[in-house]
Amino acid sequence: MQMFADWLIYGIMGLDPKSTLGEALNFFVYDTIKIFVLLTVIMFAVAVIRTYFPAERSRKLLGGKRQFLGNIIAALLGIVTPFCSCSAVPLFIGFVEAGVPLGVTFSFLISSPMVNEVALGLLWIMFGWKVALIYIGSGLTVAIIGGWVIGKLKLERYVEGYVYEMAEADAGSCCAAGQPVEQQTFKSRLVYARENTLELLGKIWPYIIVAVGIGGFVHGYAPENLLAQYAGSDVWYAVPLAVLVGIPLYANCAGALPIVAVLIEKGVATGTALAFMMAVTALSFPEMIILRKVMKPQLIAIFAAIVGVAITLTGYLFNYILK
Repeated sequence: MQMFADWLIYGIMGLDPKSTLGEALNFFVYDTIKIFVLLTVIMFAVAVIRTYFPAERSRKLLGGKRQFLGNIIAALLGIVTPFCSCSAVPLFIGFVEAGVPLGVTFSFLISSPMVNEVALGLLWIMFGWKVALIYIGSGLTVAIIGGWVIGKLKLERYVEGYVYEMAEADAGSCCAAGQPVEQQTFKSRLVYARENTLELLGKIWPYIIVAVGIGGFVHGYAPENLLAQYAGSDVWYAVPLAVLVGIPLYANCAGALPIVAVLIEKGVATGTALAFMMAVTALSFPEMIILRKVMKPQLIAIFAAIVGVAITLTGYLFNYILK
């Protein structure tokens, strides 16, 4: 991949390897190819695994579970259960109708986008096992504690009334309806994984291109040590600022990772960069708009505040451990 990028940028295009533009474009070509290759391999493997954990099975496993134990199980299931913006509403309704406590439901809703198995694989490859394990451990902790706190606050009154009145069949719409059944053969699971991978790549490739483009620009044009000066591990306000910046954005972990990689390369503290990624995936403003269909503003505000504080503390923890 690096040889191809060098050949294209420095050979065919004739740019100087020491020039700012040459470095930025070389980074863009190399990282675009690398990210897509890694994503394709990891998403295919994950899609096969996900066929064994359809949303309906998760609902049955969580139905009637008590607080805390249910929060732990929900957070773990959130890692391997398909989740996207359009499935937030039907999954939420389905979980409530299945008798899953509100706090347990929130542990799932936090964990599923935040502790992304594709991001876990990419983090392991790009930053090593230590960062990957801290990421999954902190993400699960946020999901478990956040859901537990929401459950203890007894906030059911802030769920839209129609949620408790809808028929269970309505929860099978949107993405949840397309999940593969347990009786599939291994060959059919592979076919599903191939189609799912192509579909996901078709949806996220623009975000990857934009993210790598931003990363390439920062890599080539951001002065050395500039970001370290304002977002290093010793800058106390860097983590909460990164969380606030990430909230209005919309991307999955795979789309945010190229930016995270460059931020860390330029001197941004690892915890600060990963807090930004977690905020983008777990607290994105578009996701809040979708959840407004089933939650009152008070519940969304409490949910965002709890998760925001938890992510901020996680960022500080990362920065302390990885100094």
